[in-house]
Amino acid sequence: MGKKFVSIVVPALNEELTIAEFVNWCKEGLKKAGVDGEIIIADSSTDRTAEIAGSLGAKVIRVSKRGLGQAYKDVIGHIRGDYVVMGDCDLTYDFRDIKPFIDKLDEGADFVMGTRMKGDIERGAMPKLHRWLGIPVTTFILNLLYGSRYSDIHCGMRAMTYAALKRINLESSSWEYASEMTLKAVLLKLKIAEVPIRFYKDREGRLSHHKRAGWFSPWLAAWINMKVMFLYTPGFFLMLPGFISFALGVLLVVILVRGQVFFLSVHGMLLGIALAILGYSAVQMAVLSKVIYDFDPDQTKKYKRFFSYNKGVILGILLSLAGLSMLSEFLFTYINSGFFLKEISRFALLGLLLVIVGFQTFTFTLVFQMLMHKKEADR
Repeated sequence: MGKKFVSIVVPALNEELTIAEFVNWCKEGLKKAGVDGEIIIADSSTDRTAEIAGSLGAKVIRVSKRGLGQAYKDVIGHIRGDYVVMGDCDLTYDFRDIKPFIDKLDEGADFVMGTRMKGDIERGAMPKLHRWLGIPVTTFILNLLYGSRYSDIHCGMRAMTYAALKRINLESSSWEYASEMTLKAVLLKLKIAEVPIRFYKDREGRLSHHKRAGWFSPWLAAWINMKVMFLYTPGFFLMLPGFISFALGVLLVVILVRGQVFFLSVHGMLLGIALAILGYSAVQMAVLSKVIYDFDPDQTKKYKRFFSYNKGVILGILLSLAGLSMLSEFLFTYINSGFFLKEISRFALLGLLLVIVGFQTFTFTLVFQMLMHKKEADR
C-alpha cells in the first residue's frame, strides 16, 4: 500500500524559544521514518511563535486560547494525514524519533501511546510528585475502571490513525483530553500499543505551562482528568454493585416474608426492599449510561432486544398489579380500622416492593425507548 502520509499536530502557546528547533526535529523525524508529512501548529500565542513556525514550513492554524483539548478539536478539519502524531512543541518529547510510532501503526495498531515510565526520563524533567504519585495513581485508576494496561496515561506524545481520531470524537477542551483519548480507545476497542520514549527537561529559560499557571495547576489537571474518567464509566459504579444490591434485597424479602429468621424480622424486610430498589435503579442507570455513548454497538443491540417496549410495559404492569393485589387486603383493613396501624403485613411489604419495581420497569422502558428513538433519528 506504500507509506502513509503523516500529520504532526501540536498546540502552541508562546513557544518562540523552542518552536524553530521543534519544527526541525519534526522534519528530521519524518525523514528518519521514511514518510511524507505535514507539521500543523495550533497556535494561540501572543509572541512570534506563529511567525517562526510558518517561516520554516509548518502549517499554522490560528485558534483561540481555550485549552489543549480545544486546540486539537479546532484543527481536526485541517488534517490531511492517514496517521496523526500528537505532542508538545516544548522539546520535552523527541519528535526526531517518531519512527517507532509509525511502525506500530503500520503493523496494524489504531492508537499508539508513548510511555515515559518505560522509557528514559532526563534528570529534572519530571517532578517527583508527578513521577511517583500523580502518574502511577491516576494510571492505575483508569486501568482499573476500563480494564486497560497503560503505563503512562498522561504522556502527551501519542499517535493514531486519522480514522481512530475521528472515532474518538474528542469532546474535552482542557488537560483532560489526554485521559479521554486513552479511555475512549479502550471503549471503542481500538488496537492499542505503547512505545517507550525519551522525556527531556525544559530548556533553559522556559517555564512549563503548569509552572506558569501556578502550584495549583497540576492538582487541577489531576482533578479534571479524574472527572472525565468517572463520566465515561458510571457503569463501573452501578452495574455490578446494583446487581449485588438487588439480589441481596430480593433474597432478604423472600426469606423473611414467611416469618422471622434469627434476629431478622419486618425491619429486615424493609432493609431488603431498600436494597432491592437501590440495586434495581443502579442497574437501570448503568444500562442507560452504556447506550448514551454507544461505544459497543453490539451490546446496545442486545439491550434493545432485551428491554423492548412490549416486554417492559407488560412486565411493569403485571408486577404493579400483583403488588396492588397483595396490598389490597392490608389497605382495606387499615381503612376499616380508622387508619390505625396495628402491625405491618409482610405480604403487604412484598406487594409494596412489586409495585415500586413494576413502576420503575414501566418508566425505565419508556425512557430507554425514547433514547433509542432519539439515536435512530440522529442517525
